[in-house]
Amino acid sequence: MYTFITILIVIAAVLLTLLVLVQNSKGGGLANGFAGGNQVMGAPKTADFLEKTTWTLIIIIVVLSIAAVGFNVGQNDATEKSAIEVEEVAAPVEVPVEAPVEVPAETPAE
Repeated sequence: MYTFITILIVIAAVLLTLLVLVQNSKGGGLANGFAGGNQVMGAPKTADFLEKTTWTLIIIIVVLSIAAVGFNVGQNDATEKSAIEVEEVAAPVEVPVEAPVEVPAETPAE
């Protein structure tokens, strides 16, 4: 579920990026081109639609991010619980220790 939510966040972020690039901060972007030619081909209030869509995508990204954190925390709890159960079941292993080997000292060459 975490992966699915992450994919949705990425898709919403790409759409938001494209939507912001279409807009112009002074109202002259792609929306301005459609607003001037409403009689021919444009849609009325395109700038309002783009602004509402921008805010909607921002809210979707925030909500999905919070949901992703919730699912990720749930997965981490399950993983930690499994590790604790495995630790309790495993018995300690004793490793035999060998006596140290004595190395004869070298005599200086004459």
